Amino acid sequence: MDSFDFATVGDNCIDRFLPPISLSLIGGNAVNVGVQLSRLGLRTGYFGVVGHDEDGRRMLTCFRDNGLYTDHVRVLSGTTAYTNIEVDEAGDRTLAFEEFGVCRGYRPSATDMQTLLRMRHVHIGWLDDGGATRRALSAAGVSVSQDISVNAEPANLGIEGLTIAFASAGEDMSRAKDLLHFLHAGGAKTAVVTCGSLGSIASDGTGVESVGVRTLDAVDTTGAGDSFIAGFISEYVFGKDLQTCLAKGRDVAAETCRHVGGFPQQAQSLE
Repeated sequence: MDSFDFATVGDNCIDRFLPPISLSLIGGNAVNVGVQLSRLGLRTGYFGVVGHDEDGRRMLTCFRDNGLYTDHVRVLSGTTAYTNIEVDEAGDRTLAFEEFGVCRGYRPSATDMQTLLRMRHVHIGWLDDGGATRRALSAAGVSVSQDISVNAEPANLGIEGLTIAFASAGEDMSRAKDLLHFLHAGGAKTAVVTCGSLGSIASDGTGVESVGVRTLDAVDTTGAGDSFIAGFISEYVFGKDLQTCLAKGRDVAAETCRHVGGFPQQAQSLE
């Protein structure tokens, strides 16, 4: 039997915060969501690939230190993914450059899929498989979520079969409501849209719920959306109402904004 009940699949990367921060941390949608689920007390495995390099070794150590089960992490020759991030005085970040490295082309193996089919819930991060993993899991009745704002390439932008579809509308509530409709029309059971400082909204097709944000002095917003996803999932899988799920997502995201990176970890200097 597997020793974990939840899984995240897909991207990882080294977040390189450019000067004046000049630090590197570990992130990626699938990794950030997985670590936050683990921090919330849910036994979580990570399925992905790292490079056979120093960054890859660093990642594996970090995953284990944060309670992720790593038996399904593959190590391949090549470059571990990395992202160059610029951060302004308000703590908002801009992705200056992304190199997906060995993450590009990653697919869960047949053995991986047999394990994923037994999970209570699976969250898919950035994964360029044309939606194959999502379709296989949903067809088997597995609860599965994905952030379409991360998987935005047309070939991978599938929604049908998702238990929860996440998206971001920036600070545009009108667009957020349009996105809710788009996600439901695409086949998602539950649609969730974050709206920056305006909070977040969610719908299961019978009505729309919303919550505001926590007022705080943000240090960095990197990974806040991923933390929101983890918080939402941690309540949703236990049958909590949408208002409770949104509030949990908000609170976990707010905590992430208090530090640099998607979760607390030992940063390394870029210099």
